[in-house]
Amino acid sequence: MAIVVVGAVFVDIKGFPDDVYNPVGRNAGRVETVHGGVGRNVAEDIANVELRPKFVSMVDDTASGAEVLHKLQNHKVNTDYVLTRPDGMGLWLAVFDNTGDLAGSISKRPNMDALIGLLDEKGDEIFRDADSIVVEVDMDKEIIKRILHYAEKYHVKVYGVVSNMAIASQRRDFLQSIDCFVCNVCEAGILFVDDFTQLSPEALTDELAQRIAKAQIPAMVVTMGSRGAVYASQNGERGYYPPETVAVRDTSGAGDAFCAGVAIGLTYGKTLREAVKIGTHLAASVIMISESTCPRFLPSEFGLDVKIAE
Repeated sequence: MAIVVVGAVFVDIKGFPDDVYNPVGRNAGRVETVHGGVGRNVAEDIANVELRPKFVSMVDDTASGAEVLHKLQNHKVNTDYVLTRPDGMGLWLAVFDNTGDLAGSISKRPNMDALIGLLDEKGDEIFRDADSIVVEVDMDKEIIKRILHYAEKYHVKVYGVVSNMAIASQRRDFLQSIDCFVCNVCEAGILFVDDFTQLSPEALTDELAQRIAKAQIPAMVVTMGSRGAVYASQNGERGYYPPETVAVRDTSGAGDAFCAGVAIGLTYGKTLREAVKIGTHLAASVIMISESTCPRFLPSEFGLDVKIAE
């Protein structure tokens, strides 16, 4: 049994200024190259709670791809269903300001069509004993269709995350089949063709409850950065959860860690609020550490009655 994560692997190139960031000038600073991708990040974050996720994805046939696999395997992520293909990883170029917030980025998405054949061939093997599924909803439609087919076949709950909301917003019908969808406040605005960035958490909670009822989305969680997160579901559970106060190093990856925490909580029987609490704690742990430092947790620290797999 395991949480199955389906998503992409990226190589992230991050630039950090030494002083106040000037968006129209040259900035002295440092540049880091790290492993990224929403799906890869979520799988690693789940593994950092001593769970053993299955990762369904692709890497390229280079030393960089081999390094991605090696690191995931060291975290005890099951990589049996990660394909190796030429140009199998995406690329994300990002610049951060002096507060650690993203100032701008450009991404090149990988072609993940090869996953269609993998799911056709080994879908039953992958999903039959899954505890839950976490999926990037902006992948190819045929990939999403197959995942939802197996989820229905084996009565497995699906939790959605997003890399490119402009693509995901065209998949509203898929969101109706996803048990909980997690995104940030700007992405929620793209989904619902509105601007929620100026709303208070209380106002956004009310708005979210109305929007998901109309769109027939079972549940959503929307992060608001330093203002915390709001949540609402069709069964009436709704509310706001405050952020944890931490020293910020780098906010990238925090949303993925948050999604991982929500998925972990919901997978193992927590309420939506309790799951958001777990997500908030994981996100806080990510934004104040360096890439070389990986926070590790025991399931019991989050009140999860889960036997740690060997």
